[in-house]
Amino acid sequence: MTDSEQAALTGALQQLGVPANKAHDMAAQLDKRAHQLAEQDGRTHQDALLHLLQLMKTAHDERQQS
Repeated sequence: MTDSEQAALTGALQQLGVPANKAHDMAAQLDKRAHQLAEQDGRTHQDALLHLLQLMKTAHDERQQS
């Protein structure tokens, strides 16, 4: 992941409520997991990362409704 992609992912995570001091590390973990899913499921890294972000957005939305 490039620095700009890392920064964009960090910003997206902050918008989902991840504290700024944890967002960078979480972005790195999501990138790592997306690579694992891509290899495991035979999909692209981008698709796997999008899937993970959608899961996080769903969780964020559910927290907001509570």
